Amino acid sequence: MTNLVWFREKDLRVADHGPLAEAGGGAVPVFLGPVSERLAPRLGDLAARLEALGSGLAWVPGDPLEELPRLAAMLGAEAVLAHGFTEPAARLLETRMAGALPCPLRLFSGETLAGPLGRHRVFSAFYRSFQQEARLEAPSATPQRLPALPELPRWPAGPLLPDLLAPFLENRLADYAQGRDRMDRDGTSLLSADLHFGRVSAASCWAAASGRPGAEAWQRQLVWRDFAHHLLREWPAVLEGPFQAGFRDFPWRSDPALLEAWVEGRTGYPLVDAAARQLMATGYVHNRARMVAASFLAKHLLLDYRLGEAHYLARLQDADLANNSMGWQWSAGCGCDAQPWFRVFNPVLQGRRFDPDGAYVRAWVPELAAVPARTIHSPWEGSLPAGYPPPIVDHAQARERFLSLAKAHLRRSSSGS
Repeated sequence: MTNLVWFREKDLRVADHGPLAEAGGGAVPVFLGPVSERLAPRLGDLAARLEALGSGLAWVPGDPLEELPRLAAMLGAEAVLAHGFTEPAARLLETRMAGALPCPLRLFSGETLAGPLGRHRVFSAFYRSFQQEARLEAPSATPQRLPALPELPRWPAGPLLPDLLAPFLENRLADYAQGRDRMDRDGTSLLSADLHFGRVSAASCWAAASGRPGAEAWQRQLVWRDFAHHLLREWPAVLEGPFQAGFRDFPWRSDPALLEAWVEGRTGYPLVDAAARQLMATGYVHNRARMVAASFLAKHLLLDYRLGEAHYLARLQDADLANNSMGWQWSAGCGCDAQPWFRVFNPVLQGRRFDPDGAYVRAWVPELAAVPARTIHSPWEGSLPAGYPPPIVDHAQARERFLSLAKAHLRRSSSGS
């Protein structure tokens, strides 16, 4: 019995992979479609792991809607097994694929910890439902052996990527609640890209952390990830515009020069600039820095948050539609369960609190390497180093401008005028 296991961009693993475990001795692993630069090393890792089990990863670069039905017919597949995903384009593809295949398409859960939990609009209610209703299953076992891959084009095995979960659990989980906001320390799990590409499942992370000191704080963040996917599943229009109706025609400014300064890390606010440069150099940004940079774009510069959302989505290694959308709308104050619209992050105070000695800023803004810690987040208070710009806006003035504009706009929106 041949079962095609359709690997997709968000489930590139062999452990806790329901379709692979179910297919067992009939598994033919396959990936279809073009491969991005971000995706290639993950496919190489997956191919190596599948080859170690006696199989490999078949790869057909054409249109999945054409190639998967053709492959299923050629191999006489009994079924195609795959994970189902939340993103609207993925769900549409699943529907169309089910109608195109010559055999059944069986979809498995595995993208998140739990299935649908109602239509909650705030995390607190969602989290209560999760605690009361979610039935978390143990991760499925990794197959011990798989059948040899038929004579098909295959993706070449690459080097195995490092395991990030084990060292995080051993070395940083216990202090996660206190350390995750510190930008000058390795206090986070660094697993966001692995979770996005499915190199590790959320269920495996939950199970591995359970019972360890500090687990609750990190597991709560895994539920936040579920919440982001919940929002996208229930309200897919959040990919197009603000969840909050009052913000749907907000008078954002159009200023390409300000946007370019923010993108390139030339705003004159060291924390905002460090976030911009870390993104461009590595495809990653510390979560605290993401929030401050996003708030600055929308509230200090009055630029449409969707510009930043698109910029991050194009460059992040962990670029996930659900998480990126929720994060940007939260920071801009216009999303479901957003931070209050009237809360405006002060990038100087945020830097002093979460990067007190300036190590994060110095790592990404070398012009400020010699600035003392007391002014590293406000270098204009001393002698501004050559090559580093003064602030493009004044924090206090920008804050008052945003609050005044938002208050007036939301008042008009609520009155229907």
